[in-house]
Amino acid sequence: MNNILRLITAVIMSVTMSGCEMQPVDYTTDIPENPQFAVHYIDVGQADAALIECDGETMMIDGGNVADSKVIAAYLKKQDISYLDYVVCTHAHEDHVGGLSAALSVASAGHILAPVTEADSKAYGNFKKKADEQGVSIEHPSAGDTFLMGNGLVEILGPVKENAKEKNNTSIVLKVTYGNTSFLFTGDAERSEEEDILNTGADLKSTVLKVGHHGSETSTSYPFLRAVMPQYSVISVGEGNSYGHPNGDVLSRLKDAGSEVYRTDINGDIVMTSDGQTVTVITEK
Repeated sequence: MNNILRLITAVIMSVTMSGCEMQPVDYTTDIPENPQFAVHYIDVGQADAALIECDGETMMIDGGNVADSKVIAAYLKKQDISYLDYVVCTHAHEDHVGGLSAALSVASAGHILAPVTEADSKAYGNFKKKADEQGVSIEHPSAGDTFLMGNGLVEILGPVKENAKEKNNTSIVLKVTYGNTSFLFTGDAERSEEEDILNTGADLKSTVLKVGHHGSETSTSYPFLRAVMPQYSVISVGEGNSYGHPNGDVLSRLKDAGSEVYRTDINGDIVMTSDGQTVTVITEK
């Protein structure tokens, strides 16, 4: 395929995403002749976990519950991954951070990201312990931070404000752009964080949306969805869960937006690949 050249003004971090001097530079992203980009939305039931592979670099976003540890470890081993360039804990709830300890048990990490707000939960404590054992400091990115992963651009969009009262709204929200395709990850961000992000004027338009908070009514508001307008949406959710996720109104909003919806409770593991121009979907079921 022809190379895709994209000129993007961004901020490259020279040391870490916390406590470093950041200088805006212009750079050109050149998608290689043989692009290698895949997002694995891992079926961890009523929880969240995703693995991104981008031109030889990797990122783990959340790891499900503690009970999903074997699933996470087995998935990484199956993909022959023993090093993760980035590990992201979107927020401190167990259904997102619980299995990241397992990821850090089978793979070493280059960077570990988590919100400024911390938690006293055992699951989060084990996550921090694994980071300490590897000698990797947990970094707290800010909205507006950007960095490269392979030939992809990662943009931190939230949280815009620190919200210690509601951990869902401390969720790290990030967008990964690869050529002309893009993937938005929202953690459990609810309407107030969505509004904060909208108010920054950030470009939210994305090919794929990881639907916030497992399809809860508290997330995926009409204004937010109108800004994203995803071709595909992925809901990480457990079959027959007691929360009633995904909410019927959310499914209606996604339908109104013309987004093709995939669900881990129905489709199992969902893998989306990109050649920089189009996204291809492969499901377990």
